[in-house]
Order: sequence, then structure tokens, then C-alpha cells
Amino acid sequence: MNIINQTLEQELSAWMASAFSSIYPDADLGDINTQVAPARKEEFGDFQCDAAMKMAKALKTAPRQVAQAVLDYAPRPACIDRMEIAGPGFINIFISDAWLAKRIEDTTTDERLGVPETGNGKTVVLDYSSPNVAKPMHIGHIRSTVIGNALDRLHRFLGFKVIADNHLGDWGTQFGLMLLGYKRLVNEEALHIDPVGELERIYRESYEKSQADEDWLAEARGELLKLQQGDEDNLALWQNFITWSKLEFNKIYHRLGVSFDFERGESYYNTMLQGVMDKLESLGLSEQSEGATVVRLDDENLPLSIVRKSDGAFNYTTTDLATVQCRVMDFHPDAIVYVTDERQQLHFKQVFSICKKMGVTTRLEHVWFGLMRLPEGTFSTRQGNVIKLELLLDEAVRRAYELVATSDNDIPEDTKQAVAEAVGIGAVKYADLSQNPQSLVTFSWDKALSLEGNSAPYLQYAYARIASVRDKYTAQFPDKDFLACPIKLAEPIERKLALRLVRFGDAVISATQNYRPNYLADYLYDLAQLYSNFYQNVPFLKAEEGVRESRIRLCDMVAKTLRKGLDLLGINTPDRI
Repeated sequence: MNIINQTLEQELSAWMASAFSSIYPDADLGDINTQVAPARKEEFGDFQCDAAMKMAKALKTAPRQVAQAVLDYAPRPACIDRMEIAGPGFINIFISDAWLAKRIEDTTTDERLGVPETGNGKTVVLDYSSPNVAKPMHIGHIRSTVIGNALDRLHRFLGFKVIADNHLGDWGTQFGLMLLGYKRLVNEEALHIDPVGELERIYRESYEKSQADEDWLAEARGELLKLQQGDEDNLALWQNFITWSKLEFNKIYHRLGVSFDFERGESYYNTMLQGVMDKLESLGLSEQSEGATVVRLDDENLPLSIVRKSDGAFNYTTTDLATVQCRVMDFHPDAIVYVTDERQQLHFKQVFSICKKMGVTTRLEHVWFGLMRLPEGTFSTRQGNVIKLELLLDEAVRRAYELVATSDNDIPEDTKQAVAEAVGIGAVKYADLSQNPQSLVTFSWDKALSLEGNSAPYLQYAYARIASVRDKYTAQFPDKDFLACPIKLAEPIERKLALRLVRFGDAVISATQNYRPNYLADYLYDLAQLYSNFYQNVPFLKAEEGVRESRIRLCDMVAKTLRKGLDLLGINTPDRI
């Protein structure tokens, strides 16, 4: 097994930094970015660096002169064929064909496909999905779940130790309404058939009654107080709510291929909340305001944050402060990352600011995303027009089955069902993951399930076509081993494809560092399009021996890359569609 410790872009960037440092050892170049990036146009080479122009200002000399010094610098990595200066001082880099071919050969036998483990020795806590107990997961949960899981997979692949925590909403004022509603309104037959569906109905009716009847609201508060004080009956009911909810959630997670290391709900931190209050007070961070306990954040240009309500109850802020402290103590992470919707931006800015004041040095990140809606409009829990996530997935699989059933009638029925599940679930996930997380997503069935354009079925179909090419090669040439033949980059399209393949690692790293799975989705779509161009413009099985094997080997590498890339997004790749 070959181990590649740097991507090509990382190698070039490190060399460029070293070259500038050696050429100008006395210059203060610490703030100048010497990063090398893919060239925007083919005529500008394979990679470009614009550092000479920035450096020229610091050196008070001509940019092209600085760039020329780099070109004249003797030690060059073997990957560089030639360099040239363009425009005011861009350094254009052209990669050696021989090096490129050898890199692909090495990568085809590397189970990591040339992606270095840049996260080794680092720990990250990922907080995502986090549905509320006693309510079914709905379409609004899809983004946190699939974006969070993609980031989970990406970090693990890069070597990070990942602590995936599903921070369930299993505590709070809503449970007073739930407990009273359950005791007065439960339909035992409905509860047996669909526990979480019945709990949702109970909560909705109890909430409506609390808005119209002050006595109902007062009784609900009484039930909540009994729960908080450890009443055995209420605690038993509350535990049932959690158990039934987890069973329902796990069905969805299983279909989505999602799993967690921990499911520490809000209730886990109850005993730590007073300790948070004591620490805030001892540090002089908290004060009283209109009966509530608050932390002022004027120096951060943020509104004050309430950490204890005027009635003495703790809130989400208190719980999240305790959660951060607990995670830091238990896991010693380099970063804690929260994946939630855009409406919680202010909340996390306040929490992170308070954590910093409390002495937390762990990096805290809020990866927020825009809401998802259907073309008909948005949805609301209280209005009762929420689309359950299970129904969305069922509909995706049904539509995918229709697509699969018309494409290949030779597929056995059980295989069709499995393929439909992979294509349907993949379509829903990719429709989300291919978007900038911070955008508002309008879900469209036609776009999500299209075999053309940037969709999961398009990429899954591209993989299946390549698998078919490999199968045909094996059938026609059973005594040949294409992996034993060298790669030849004779045609321009072959070179383009090879160059795109070696950039896979950079796409993975960029998607991870920027918390943007869509960067990887964009890469996979571009790769599939380029492969299609490759497939349509040169012969494969009819090519002469040697050339034929080289092209099949490139096909194999594209297939492996598509499969691994889609797997990192949580999407399965059937061999037949």
C-alpha cells in the first residue's frame, strides 16, 4: 500500500513558501500567502501562484523580477515540468506528464486514493441532528442530519478522532404540557400503533388548551415541577417518551446511514447547571436584571444573555454552557462544532462569547444552514403542515423505484428495491449536500432524481457505467490485468482526467476545513462530466493493447474516486442502476 503524505497542491505550496524564504531570507514575509491554486484557464498552466505581486510591495521591487527569481531558483520538485511568468507577475506551473502518470499509478493501489490524513492527533466533537423527543423527525431535520453526518465522515477519513453527539431535546417546559396531555388525552390504541405520532398529537392538543385555558397551563407547570423534583410517575412517563422517540429516530438514522458515538440529551447536564451559575458569579460575569440572571456582552456588541429566568428556571444557554464544559473535560477536543439552522446564530455567538470569558480555549464553531422548503412554501409544526421525514424518504424511494424499473428489466426484484433505496435516499441527501449550506434550499423531485445535471442519480449512474466497462474488459480479456500496465497520458483528455483525479485530496480537505460538503459534491460532478467527455472521445476496449489497459485503469480510478467521494457524503453507489 502506498502512503501519500501531501496532496499535489500542498506539495507545490510548501515548495513555493520554501523558495521565497530561501531567496529572500531577510524579508518579513510572514503575512504573505504563498498558496498555490489550480489555474483558472488551461493556457495559464495547471497551477498558479500570485504571491510575487504581493511580495513585490514588501520588497519594493518589480513583481516580475520577484517571480523570475523563483523561476531561477534551482531546487524544484519532480512534479514540475516547467514554469513561466504571466501578466504582472503570476507564476504559472505546468506539471510533468510522467510524474502525473506515476502519481495515478500509485494512487490506484492506495486505499486512501492519495488523500493524506491531515487530522491525525486531533479530536473534534460534532453536535448534529438533535431532534426533540416526543415529536417525529420532519423535513426540517434533514439538513442538520445529512450535513452533520457528511462532516462526520469527512473528518474521520482525514484521521480526526470524531465524537459524534446527538444532543437530543429531552428536557424543558414542553414536557409539562406533554405529561398533562398524556394523562388526560392519550389514545392507547393509537399509542400502540404509532407512539411518537400519538405523542405529537397529544402535545399539539395540550399546547392549544394551554393557550385558551389558564388552569390547564397552571396544571402543566405543576406536572413539570413534579418532573424536575424527581416524581417517580412523571420520571417513568418521561423515560417512556425518550425510549419511544429513540426507537423512531433510529429507524430514520438506519435508512440514512447515520450513527452517533453519544446521545447525550439536554437532561444529561441538569446536575451541572448550578455549577455553571456558580462559576459565572465567581468570575464576576453574571448579574441580576429584572429578577433574571444575565451576562452582559456589550464588549462583543451582542445583547445580554439570560442564563437564568426570573422564575428560577435554567434555559438553553445555561445547558449549552454546561455542555461545552463537560465536552472539554471529557474529550479534550481541538474543536467543538455545532450544526444547526440559521435561526440560532445569535444564540451561539452569545454562548461562545461567554465560554471564552469563562476560560474555554477550545475552538468553537457554529456551522449554520439555511432552511429547506418545498416549492409550495415553508412549513410549521404548530400549523400541523409538517412533512414527516419518513414519508419524504418513502416517496423518494418510490419515485426512484419507478426510475430503476424502466432502466434495466433484467435486475432481480430484490435488487431493484435495494437500488431504489440507494438512489432515492441518495437523491434526497445530495439535493441538500450539493448546495451551499447557508443557502435556502427549495427541494424539487425533478431535480433531485434527474439522471442529468448535478444530482446523486447522475453520479451513481456514472459510477455504474464505469463498473460496466470494467466488467466488459474482464469478460473480453480474462487473462489480462490492467493494474499491471503503466498509465499513458497520450491524449489531452487523458491528461485532464489524470490532473482532476490527483485533486481529489484537495477537494476533501477543502470541504472539511470550510465545513462545506458542497465543495466535494462540485468536484465529483466535474469529475463525472470530464469522464463522460473522455469516454465519448477515445476508444476503450477497441484500443490497442497497452493503451486499452491504461484507459481502463483511468476508468477504474474515476470509479474508485466517485465511490469514495459519494461515501464521504453518505451516499451509496450500486454497481447497476
